[in-house]
Amino acid sequence: MTGALTAFGIGLFYFVGAIPAGVAAHAPLWLAAFSAWLGYSAGGLMVLAGGVPLRNWLFQKLKLSKTPDPTKFFWRIWARFGLWGLAFIAPVTIGPQATAAIALALGESSGKIQMAISVGILPWVIVFSVLTALGSLGAHALK
Repeated sequence: MTGALTAFGIGLFYFVGAIPAGVAAHAPLWLAAFSAWLGYSAGGLMVLAGGVPLRNWLFQKLKLSKTPDPTKFFWRIWARFGLWGLAFIAPVTIGPQATAAIALALGESSGKIQMAISVGILPWVIVFSVLTALGSLGAHALK
């Protein structure tokens, strides 16, 4: 249970380390991956549920501009691929909270944002699960 909670908690804010941390805390790989996905999805939901005050606080805290800046990577992704592109790169760049805040500021609906955040993470869940499994096998082989 500790491993699942670890993966969930870390997944809220830092997805990249969530699955390995859950496995290191003795959760089965599938449970760590599911918990990390659930935590990441909940991270976006927190901003969507928090509404405008939370969105404004995040913009100030993360020093995000509400106007598109073509020199920034995620703004170029937004211009080219829209919400789905932003949701795909978010797990390894700006995270679910900033993704939700930016998408809300740009007029996307809450339901569409949550769907994109929850689906955009799935390829990364697979990638980091495979990498964690390979790392775990390698660690066991060294014993």
